[in-house]
Amino acid sequence: MFGAETLTLAQAVLDACRARQWRLATAESCTGGLVAGALTAIAGSSDVIERGFVTYSNEAKSELLGVPPETIAAHGAISAETAAAMARGALARAPVDLAVSVTGIAGPGGATPTKPVGLVLFGLARRDGECRTERRVFPGDRSLVRQAALEMALRLLDSETRR
Repeated sequence: MFGAETLTLAQAVLDACRARQWRLATAESCTGGLVAGALTAIAGSSDVIERGFVTYSNEAKSELLGVPPETIAAHGAISAETAAAMARGALARAPVDLAVSVTGIAGPGGATPTKPVGLVLFGLARRDGECRTERRVFPGDRSLVRQAALEMALRLLDSETRR
């Protein structure tokens, strides 16, 4: 289901979280649970992975993660503000130390002049209150964008656990 590179990244995230005794949650939109899926594909991941939220609709982002509808209305679901709110919401709703969020336009539709297909925003929130976002535009079709977003989320988690 997941390639060797993806599983190697996922294992590195799990190992780094274990070393810090951190628990992790995911809040995913365009990846539809792929990040949580890759992490939980590894046996024994339950000591790190607490839960995953798949919040594909704007309503789900608000209901499950507490993203203010005003944030989505003002900035859109595909924005740094929404990505940050998603990560903070997952952190607030789960007993975890770190949360990652992913929201984007995997395509083929949904693009606008300022938000192209392949645009993905990531949020990383830590229990210590720190939250940061990353913006990327990935080339390719829907499948390639989702795979690239999955791998980037894992890389961001890995780097966050080593900070």
